[in-house]
Amino acid sequence: MTRMPITNTPKPAAVDDAQPVSHTLARAFDDDPMMRWFFPDDSSREAGLSRYFTTLFTRQYAHHGVCERTASAAAFWVPPEGLAKAVPDAETIQELQNILGDRAPLFRDAVEAAAEHTPEGPHWYLAVIGADPAARGQGHGAALLRSGLAKADAAGMPVCLESSKPSNLPFYEHFGFTVRGELRLPGGGPVLWAMRREPRPPAGV
Repeated sequence: MTRMPITNTPKPAAVDDAQPVSHTLARAFDDDPMMRWFFPDDSSREAGLSRYFTTLFTRQYAHHGVCERTASAAAFWVPPEGLAKAVPDAETIQELQNILGDRAPLFRDAVEAAAEHTPEGPHWYLAVIGADPAARGQGHGAALLRSGLAKADAAGMPVCLESSKPSNLPFYEHFGFTVRGELRLPGGGPVLWAMRREPRPPAGV
């Protein structure tokens, strides 16, 4: 069996990793339809996304989620016990709105619309996953996805996510996710596809 290169091996991401994590995710989400809707200016998008992901990571997911990274990718997961705590507080929301500027009302409406479609029952939530485009095809995203799915499977829990990028759907389907619904964000926003994966028995069981 071929061993995965060490740079592909997921490792925990801590608050001290905020700069490389946010820069990686800013590059990863540059072509994401929802992020392009929030940050329409090509010249400032990467800087805005970097601040956006830094805020989410340091104020929210690093404290209430399971965050992992490789050399060129990052993922933020939220286990069932962290779902209520991972909701942004008023100060975090204000900071995100400051970053988004005049796009803040669209962001607020999108968050409220998505909240109305929150999956029922205990589940793991894949909040963010992305790989630097320069490293796509090298297995970074897949390694992080397998790592999180293994944790959810060990707990016997389903996993839910949303994606606004149609080309990502086959990638998730390859790992057992199915589309459970579509939501067009208000204000002329893009479509979000809600996906779910049922737990699988750990290998050898």
